[in-house]
Amino acid sequence: MTHGVRALAAMALFTIGAGARVQAQSAAAKPVAARPLAARPLAVAPERDYLVLVASESVDRVALVRFGPTGARVERERYVGWSPMEVAGPHGVAVSPDRAFYYVTTAHGTPFGRLTKFSMVTDNAEGSVMLGHFPATAQVSPDGSLIFVVNFNLHGEMEPSDVSVVSAAEMIEIARIRTCTMPHGSRMNGDGTRHYSACMMDEELVEIDASTLTVSRHFFLTKGKEMGMSGSPPTRGANALAGHDMGGHGMEPPKPGDASCSPTWAQPSRDGARVWVACNKSSEIVEIDAKSWTLARRIPAGPGVYNLALTNDGARLIATNKRDASISVFDIRSGKELARIPTTRKVVHGIAVSDDDRYAFISVEGMGSEPGTVDVIDLRSLTKVASVEVGQQAGGIDFVRSEPTKP
Repeated sequence: MTHGVRALAAMALFTIGAGARVQAQSAAAKPVAARPLAARPLAVAPERDYLVLVASESVDRVALVRFGPTGARVERERYVGWSPMEVAGPHGVAVSPDRAFYYVTTAHGTPFGRLTKFSMVTDNAEGSVMLGHFPATAQVSPDGSLIFVVNFNLHGEMEPSDVSVVSAAEMIEIARIRTCTMPHGSRMNGDGTRHYSACMMDEELVEIDASTLTVSRHFFLTKGKEMGMSGSPPTRGANALAGHDMGGHGMEPPKPGDASCSPTWAQPSRDGARVWVACNKSSEIVEIDAKSWTLARRIPAGPGVYNLALTNDGARLIATNKRDASISVFDIRSGKELARIPTTRKVVHGIAVSDDDRYAFISVEGMGSEPGTVDVIDLRSLTKVASVEVGQQAGGIDFVRSEPTKP
């Protein structure tokens, strides 16, 4: 791929109107009810306030959203760009385990993107570090000492990229681990010993050993060819498929005969025994047994399944369906889709689950000049109970805390 073509793809991928050309395809999707509405408990107003952070990529803002008995509202916003003339593109947001800080990746920059640390109390910047090309999803390790950031890399030739590891205290990059072409998603298991990311262009899941900061295993995800292997993926993505979606970032449906996965997210279980991977192209969730490093099952999912999140009790898996303007809630034990819930707008992105597993907060990018949205899903009634507008192209989202309701 030439540099010019790659640049055009990058522009198409993260502009405000990225979803416009697939409006008709999304409208054609048919949401399904997995069980009778009468079998679900009625939604009850929350007794506490819940706070989440969401980054809006097109306006360089991070919003603190408060949801409680009176509904959802934006409590405050923080500008995270550096010039009104240049979009910095905040993509990922991650909250420290002690809730004292939050970290934001800005995908654009010269020559690379950055990770910036902010105080949760004052919103003041506490440090910044330059990473690789197009830093995207970030997660803080369970002990709060490290931040793992995937460098999605939309620049130049199609080639393997890497995962940056940053010391949270000093805001210094201590490792840059080569993984695969266009790594996406960044999630750790419960004890922080393993990190997982998906290779959008290489059909692979990559596991990093957090103690050695090296790639320990990878898993090939194409249906009928699943295979777990030791060590790093093949150099320069020998498994890469030329037909993968570059311009739509998960919005383009597969062409006839295309059995590829095009993975966009990896979510390990709390105990590290399982890893679920969103196959955006085939609209399936692949479940991998992490101990034997073998395929456990493939779960049918919504059109263009994109990001995943797990409830804290490990009982339910939540998925955003990017081509369907909906989210799905799955029962982990049976693999059954309990509900598919329409979102307020199209181009659904990320998920954050409350600490008590009562609510899921969904970021929705919107289309064209539409504002971004945060939808609130009641995980008891399996219904959407609130929605609030934020800046355009809402993407990265993370849960902060719950607290007694303000007077």
